[in-house]
Amino acid sequence: MAGRIDAKLAALGITLPTPATPVANYVPFVRTGDLVVISGQLPMQDGKLALTGKVGEAVSVEQAVAGARLAAINLFAQLKAACGGDLDRVQQVVRLGGFIASPASFTQHATVMNGASDLAVAVFGDAGRHARSTIGVPSLPLDAAVEVEGMFRIA
Repeated sequence: MAGRIDAKLAALGITLPTPATPVANYVPFVRTGDLVVISGQLPMQDGKLALTGKVGEAVSVEQAVAGARLAAINLFAQLKAACGGDLDRVQQVVRLGGFIASPASFTQHATVMNGASDLAVAVFGDAGRHARSTIGVPSLPLDAAVEVEGMFRIA
């Protein structure tokens, strides 16, 4: 039986993918007490990186917003695994961190990261409101345009 968060995802037309396996020497998430910290997730779709390049050059702001949303979907897939398959255990999205591959002149990082933040609130309601950092970087793994990480409080 699907829980309320699974139902919310379905209402939004979102099917969580199989969580991605790490591509280097790290684990996808660590649980300590009631906190889960999830490693950075890329905008993967159907097992392939969906958005590469620099935002503000080869990648538009609109494409990057969609990429941040897609990375958040992958983040929530890891979160579901960390919760033993039950997203109703999530009590709070504590923090999201966003990394935006962009040239030094790019300044719309916050707009891009709203793709992930808006989805967190849409899925988790008031519990989705979170602290956040958004950082521009010269490059990301696999030439990804965006990467999103998170910290969550769970029951």
